[in-house]
Amino acid sequence: MADQFHPLLALALFGLGVVIVVWATERFLEGLVGVAALAGVSTFAISAVLSGFEAENVAVGVASGAEGLDSLALGTVFGGAIFLVCVALGLAAMLFPLRVRLPRPLLLIFAATPIVAGLALMAPTLQRPVGLVLLLAFAAAMAGLLFFGRGQAVFESEALEEYEKSRPSGARSVGLTLVGLIAMTLGGELVAKGAGGLLGAFPIPPLFLGMVIGPLAIEAEEVIRQAVATRAGHPEVAAGNLVGTMLYFVLFNLGVIALATPVPVQPLVLAFDWPFAIAATALATVYLWGGGVNRWQGLSLLAAYLVFAVGHIVLR
Repeated sequence: MADQFHPLLALALFGLGVVIVVWATERFLEGLVGVAALAGVSTFAISAVLSGFEAENVAVGVASGAEGLDSLALGTVFGGAIFLVCVALGLAAMLFPLRVRLPRPLLLIFAATPIVAGLALMAPTLQRPVGLVLLLAFAAAMAGLLFFGRGQAVFESEALEEYEKSRPSGARSVGLTLVGLIAMTLGGELVAKGAGGLLGAFPIPPLFLGMVIGPLAIEAEEVIRQAVATRAGHPEVAAGNLVGTMLYFVLFNLGVIALATPVPVQPLVLAFDWPFAIAATALATVYLWGGGVNRWQGLSLLAAYLVFAVGHIVLR
């Protein structure tokens, strides 16, 4: 349900919430890496599991679902996945063409991820049992990443690098984890409140806000993560981050949302957003299967995103 705020206040809440969840995610990951390292978890396992972790997406998705903003909740899943493949990968490839050979099983896991997500959309409302199935699928897919990615430099965690530099104490690691978790929850609530206010103040189609505007605001940093790793001469890290992030966006995030709160599934999500996520991921998989993504292929992914955005205006 849309909240009634002054438009400027709604925009300020939305923007402040985005800033808070991004900041809080960095603190949360730094603390979580420290806790995992102190518990004796291997460096490779930490990097593989956390390389694509997007806690801000989960925070915004759950808070939006609880506020009745199903468009924004599902937008963190499907809109986020489409943004990741079309904009983050596409724009980064236009700036710095990606040349990489990922293990074939990793690419198959990547391509299958949005297909599996359709399980949650077959009912009018997200069901908790399906949420559990999605989380089990996430665990299996992550195990596949650990198995097929062993011995290869395809995963990297910025939080792990920060931990290696500073080596915070156990108390500080736990503190950062808790502070990050609390701040992410607060930031997610502010994003949801602000989004509700914007819907009440402006004639914005809810699904356009959820599937296009929301992911653009929350996940813009993904473009940097893709481009920086490639520019630094680590294309395998950029590709590994792409695969890991897709798993978190779709299987983990959607599973948690389904378990946390009942979210209605609008027909357009099933008829347009889900198939588009499958098609965009399949196109990116074809490019990566051939050895990378060049500038023209990156441009085609960006063009696909433009079609997606316009489609939401036309089909609203």
